[in-house]
Amino acid sequence: MLKVGLTGGIGAGKSEVSRLLVERGAVLIDADRIAREVVAPGTPGLVAVTEAFGDDVLAQDGSLDRPRLGSIVFADPEKLALLNSIVHPLVGARSRELETAAPEDAVVIHDVPLLTENNLAPLYDVVVVVDAAPETQLDRLVRLRGMTEDDARARMAAQATREKRREIADIVIDNDVPLADLQRRVQDVWADLARRAQTPHGTSPE
Repeated sequence: MLKVGLTGGIGAGKSEVSRLLVERGAVLIDADRIAREVVAPGTPGLVAVTEAFGDDVLAQDGSLDRPRLGSIVFADPEKLALLNSIVHPLVGARSRELETAAPEDAVVIHDVPLLTENNLAPLYDVVVVVDAAPETQLDRLVRLRGMTEDDARARMAAQATREKRREIADIVIDNDVPLADLQRRVQDVWADLARRAQTPHGTSPE
C-alpha cells in the first residue's frame, strides 16, 4: 500500500485531481467529507460538539449549523483548538479504518486540505501538491464559487503560502493549465504512484 497525502491551496483544483486519480484506480480518503460524517446527527461527535458549544450551533433539523459554528471558532483561537480536539481524533480514527480496509497493493489518496499547516507530511509515503498561481485561485473562487474578492483573499491568506506547500511536495501538479493538460499530467503521476506502490517504502523505481 502506498499512502499519498494530497493537498493544495483553496481554489487550486485539488478536488479535480483527486477525482481523476480515483478514475484511474486510487482509493480516496477525503478528510473534509469524514469531518462532516463524524458530526452528523446521531453521532457521538455531534453530541460532544454541542456539549462544548451549546445547542445554538444546531440547525432546526438537528444537524450542525456549520456557518454558525464557524463564526464562533474562527474568531477565537481557543475555541477553534477545542473544536479541533473533538473532531480531529474522530477523523483520524475513521481515516485509519478506511485505510485498513483498502487492498494491500492500493494507492490510497488522503485528501487533506491543511496537510501543510498541520505538519502532516511525515504521515505519508508521498506528498502531492496541486499548485496554482494566486491569481488563478482568486479567479476560481470568485467566478466558480461565488465568493466576494475580499472573502476569497481572506481564505487564501489563512492558509499556508504557496512556497510552504511546494517545500513539502514530493510531486507537484501544475493546475494553471487547460483540463486536457491536467489530465495528461495526472496520468503520468498515477503511473509513478502505481510503480511506487510496488516498491519498498514507496520509493520511485529507477
